[in-house]
Amino acid sequence: MKKSYGVSNGGFVASTDDLKAKKNSIQISEPAQSEEGSSDNVGERPTWGNSLEFLMSCISMSVGLGNIWRFPFIAYENGGGAFLIPYVIVLIVVGKPMYFVEMILGQFSSRGSVKIWAISPFFKGIGIGQMVGTCSVISYYCSMIGLTLNYLFSSFQSELPWSRCREEWGDNCVDSKPNPNPINQTNITHGVSSSELYFMKEILKAKDQIDDGIGVPDWKLTLWLLLAWVMVFIVICRGVKSSGKVAYFLAIFPYVVMITLLIRASTLEGSGEGILYFLRPQFSELLNPKVWKEAVVQCFFSLATGMGPIIMFSSYNNFQHNVYRDAMIVTTLDTFTSLLGGITMFAILGNLAHNLNADITQVVKVGSGLAFISYPDAISKFDWVPQLFSVLFFFMLLTLGLGSVVALVSAVVTVLRDQFPKVPYWQMALYVSSCLFLVGLIYVTPGGQWMLDLVDHYGGTFLIFALAVIELTAIFWVYGLYDFMMDTQFMCKRYLGLYWRICWPLVTPIFMLVIFVYHMASLKPITFGDEPYPEAAHIAGWLLFAIGLVQLPIWATYAVGCQAPLRDRLRKSLQATDEWGPKNPKDFLEWTEFKADLKARNALINSERNYSKKRIALRKFFGAYEY
Repeated sequence: MKKSYGVSNGGFVASTDDLKAKKNSIQISEPAQSEEGSSDNVGERPTWGNSLEFLMSCISMSVGLGNIWRFPFIAYENGGGAFLIPYVIVLIVVGKPMYFVEMILGQFSSRGSVKIWAISPFFKGIGIGQMVGTCSVISYYCSMIGLTLNYLFSSFQSELPWSRCREEWGDNCVDSKPNPNPINQTNITHGVSSSELYFMKEILKAKDQIDDGIGVPDWKLTLWLLLAWVMVFIVICRGVKSSGKVAYFLAIFPYVVMITLLIRASTLEGSGEGILYFLRPQFSELLNPKVWKEAVVQCFFSLATGMGPIIMFSSYNNFQHNVYRDAMIVTTLDTFTSLLGGITMFAILGNLAHNLNADITQVVKVGSGLAFISYPDAISKFDWVPQLFSVLFFFMLLTLGLGSVVALVSAVVTVLRDQFPKVPYWQMALYVSSCLFLVGLIYVTPGGQWMLDLVDHYGGTFLIFALAVIELTAIFWVYGLYDFMMDTQFMCKRYLGLYWRICWPLVTPIFMLVIFVYHMASLKPITFGDEPYPEAAHIAGWLLFAIGLVQLPIWATYAVGCQAPLRDRLRKSLQATDEWGPKNPKDFLEWTEFKADLKARNALINSERNYSKKRIALRKFFGAYEY
């Protein structure tokens, strides 16, 4: 039958007779869709109060501690201002494509990061493995929030407790707060600041070695960790109804503090040198593969791609929401925030180097040391009300940390509730928070910082990066770019251009694979500062990595099953199930019609233009359908 085409919902529709036939065929399978929907409590699935809540939640999730204390050091260590070049390139070819595709997956299916693998059940283990990595990050992230709370409340004292040395810290200690009496500059340069000794001896009671174990949890840090989890639970207990409202504050307030600190820091002596040191490019580093690897890792850590929260947040969207706009806003704002945070923090470190009469390389501490040693040390040297700036700084860290960890915990809760929909959301949130609090106790032991670096390396970075490569491969090489582009056009009413059609199946996964292979080839045993980890710690780290990665073959085997010939079972497990698609029955019906009509039209065009099979296959691969 000859078909006539007209634009409808962004696509083309067939003749009336064909539509009726399609509707009848869809209606046969519609009860199964409704049945599946009721089991998932579709009618009761919450949604954002408005589109701005979703955007603010994504901003508070992606703009976190990584922009303030991780990005400045990574940039400084890998070429200074030159690091911005690979970082921006990575954002374009990895960050934006990954962020956008995860937003599409969540909004299109209205499911969490495990249930979306109805798109290809063979790869369900990706979603479960990502949850292992996400839980690893959450466990130590909340311990950082606990430390932040400790410092925040300590900042209200008449004198900052880390600003002066104590007798029990020894003669090598140097006051962080300038002493009114002249002292020997040599002692200042080669001594240990009171801020560092306060953090290591008073707060962490840190161990120099963990060969004999990590010790028992400190009761004070345990209470701070408990308070951090109570705050997280209060924010997420009602799902997006509560977290969406709090997101306005969590997204906006850090910028107020950062701008305030930038204005103040830029007036300090030596701040200009610190900023120039941060921005001064070392172009020779651009040829170093390690710099590109660090840019990819920082991009993942900052945007939270490959962890589940992006899929989770977007799954609560209205089906027609403009997710393209939000993805572009968040990824661009994240880079801007990293740059703003870097300039602000290096202005403070420049002042610290000036006051100590030392090179700036001697005052920068990596990881948690940057947030809890270098910055407190610099703040204690402020002439005017250092307590005020300390409160502002640590309150900013608190809001940044809460914004990110709320998203990560909500992703885990959503995945579990998708599997057990009859459990009330607040109860599931309580179970998850309680379990992860208990896991987090290892970070409030004297060897906790050793464990933090170990878990971050194997579970928070290594595992998530590996699964992200497989995730893109599964979506665009198994489900197919052709079908994914049609799904996106139907939902977003937007035909995506060549940039997305090249990045998604080729540039992004290949770039990430090359970086991953380089990382594996140059892999060395990690150290804590200059101290090596015991062999048992490395075994534990690899075991954590294996637990996440082994989910792939376990769930692939389960998906293939054993009821039919292996070839048929394998083919079926790689194909999308009847559960894949919009959860709303009306949208599901329109989507099925849209794809059928568009495929029919393109088959007709290919036939009329007498394209070769090879050319048709290439056009399908790159999603180059006509509409």
